[in-house]
Amino acid sequence: MRTAFFVDGYNLFYGLLAGTPYKWLNLHSLLTHIALIENPQSSIVSIDYFTSPIKPQLATRGRVSKEAQDAYIRALRASKVTVHFGRHQLEPAKAPRFIDRNTHASRQDKVDIWKLEEKETDVHIAISMYRTASRQTMSEDAGRIDQIILVSSDTDMTPALKALRTDFPALIIGVILPHRTGSIRPPPGSLKDNSNWLRRVISTEELRLHQFPKQVATHKKPAIKPDYW
Repeated sequence: MRTAFFVDGYNLFYGLLAGTPYKWLNLHSLLTHIALIENPQSSIVSIDYFTSPIKPQLATRGRVSKEAQDAYIRALRASKVTVHFGRHQLEPAKAPRFIDRNTHASRQDKVDIWKLEEKETDVHIAISMYRTASRQTMSEDAGRIDQIILVSSDTDMTPALKALRTDFPALIIGVILPHRTGSIRPPPGSLKDNSNWLRRVISTEELRLHQFPKQVATHKKPAIKPDYW
């Protein structure tokens, strides 16, 4: 079963990796492992990873955070993962003032804030999945994609999955939620309803077993795991 993966990097990081010692994740290895569990006949054709460059002035560790992301992107590319960049947009905005959890937000009491948004990623993932499916109508049988797997818990992807299921009924659609074992979050119903199968969690043991070595060989200098990761 020829399989193409589409990974929401932001969703993956904050849903699964943030606050853990497993950020140096060998994504190709992990996703191959999961695909083979779901269907032992799976073969990985492509993994597309979507993210946005870190803004050092807003990162916890400044320039060091940007250098860590750059090293990880180089490691991913060396493992045959295709990386696509969106962008972050920072602009002034207003938001309701937070008093405490027992006080409702009020539109009459707002404060000035900086609003940071990741732009273009959701649309890029949706279009890329649909274009991949569309190309199959022109492919020879031996080269057709049989399965598309989305790695995200973002319900903004629901319309894309719904379109894929409607327009390409023979295509198998899987969803991997980037949730840790023990997560109490219920699976997004709209993603579940528009996929053939859904994996709810990725275990800590799976993360531990699918890490890059400290140094990853690339076409240039090695990508080295950040010290604080």
